Amino acid sequence: MRSAALKSDYDRAGFGGGLAPGDRPALILVDFARAYFDPDCGLYAGVEAEREVAAGLAAQARAAGVPVVFTRVEYVPGDPALGGGRFYGKVPALKAFDRGNPLGDFTDALRPQDGDIVITKQYPSAFFGTDLAARLHALGVDTCLVTGLSTSGCVRATALDTLCHGFTPLVVRDACGDRDAGVHEANLFDLQAKYAEVIDSAAAGAYLASIPRP
Repeated sequence: MRSAALKSDYDRAGFGGGLAPGDRPALILVDFARAYFDPDCGLYAGVEAEREVAAGLAAQARAAGVPVVFTRVEYVPGDPALGGGRFYGKVPALKAFDRGNPLGDFTDALRPQDGDIVITKQYPSAFFGTDLAARLHALGVDTCLVTGLSTSGCVRATALDTLCHGFTPLVVRDACGDRDAGVHEANLFDLQAKYAEVIDSAAAGAYLASIPRP
């Protein structure tokens, strides 16, 4: 089904309503790990442009006094809590994120700064098995700008759980990336139809600029 017809079909079915952003956002930067930027790693995804966009949003968020959240993945194989369970077994590539592997580190182009929040996770969603929801609620956050890698995996899972935890998810399309453009676009379509608002970085920047400093 062609994209226009597909959208029309979804609209007729009652999908694609709108979610209004609030006035207390946070920026979530999902898994901008070295693995996705190292051409010698199987996870390399050619997403340098998306990282640059995300870095710009991080600078804007800090300037606006908006919380900035980085997520990272780390496994301790065999550890019941930190081993990744069936997810780790399903995706052998996740061995790149075993504790001590530099592929799990952030790159110099985009890494946490003083005052940023860092969440270490073992599963796709930034919320699953972490205290992220509690920390955001404590900060009074009502909206999450979601960026990161990959669109079809940890970004999608994080956006869905953003919604499930009571925050408005705004997925920034050009600050998210995947190893295949078709997979990227298909997941953004589904997110917009069912779970989130998909916006571009210009709209995200304008939104951040509109937030009064605390």
